[in-house]
Amino acid sequence: MSDPVFAADTRAAFAVAYPEVPHRLAHDLRGHPLLTLDALAELGEALPEASREYNRANLPVGLNGIKAPGNGLGIGETIRRIAETGSWAALKNIEQVPAYRDLLLALLEELRPIIEAKTGAMLRPQGFVFITSPNGVTPYHFDPEHNILLHLAGVKTMTLFPQGDARYAPDETHETYHTGGGRELFWTDDLARGGTEWTLRPGEALYVPVMAPHYVKNGPALAISLSITWRSEWSFAEADARAFNGVLRRMGLRPRAPGRWPADNRAKAAAWRVLRRMPLFG
Repeated sequence: MSDPVFAADTRAAFAVAYPEVPHRLAHDLRGHPLLTLDALAELGEALPEASREYNRANLPVGLNGIKAPGNGLGIGETIRRIAETGSWAALKNIEQVPAYRDLLLALLEELRPIIEAKTGAMLRPQGFVFITSPNGVTPYHFDPEHNILLHLAGVKTMTLFPQGDARYAPDETHETYHTGGGRELFWTDDLARGGTEWTLRPGEALYVPVMAPHYVKNGPALAISLSITWRSEWSFAEADARAFNGVLRRMGLRPRAPGRWPADNRAKAAAWRVLRRMPLFG
């Protein structure tokens, strides 16, 4: 990519809002040859089994412990026929394939100076592609990365909830996730009033703060989105502090939740990093 994907005004808006304020951005990635349905089907077939997830997309906002049903198809067919298969597919860690790693790193390089000025070194860059059938749903969950979702085809609406608020993602769920459990959240309809809807069209993107709960509803056409993600020492420290809180909770204590940025959470993070090297925790 010779021309920047993120224009100067987009980078300026990102610099003001990062890392804690969700905001809409613009991008110029539409029509990229690596992000067509055929190219993504080939990518899905090339990735290892652990790096592809796909299932039926006619789902409730909250799975609430129920496993999403499979669609009975292979990943290639799921993607090539996404307009008619009623499916949702995620291609994970696309940086395992050199051409996609180059794309991911080129996109992040445009933002690196802004990111590192706020949250330090950009760590563990990862990319994810989401391909969704018309009217598909991605249920309520959170992610541990700093994330920019670049929308490429169709229309989708992400409903985003405040990060760090235990009403929407209980501390116990965070603690379980950061010690090896799941990140799906239990949904009740009374949570809906706390959400903010962000409708994305091709050429638009959304910055999603670390661990901000959300769900996604697709529009009446197939959708393709690319998530470019990274971690920071701050995000790792919050995750490790939550893991340490899980230890304290199992001891019968009621630990205080870690602070959000710019809190560094170093003491609890350091304690967890010592504990996890011990045989009992390793």
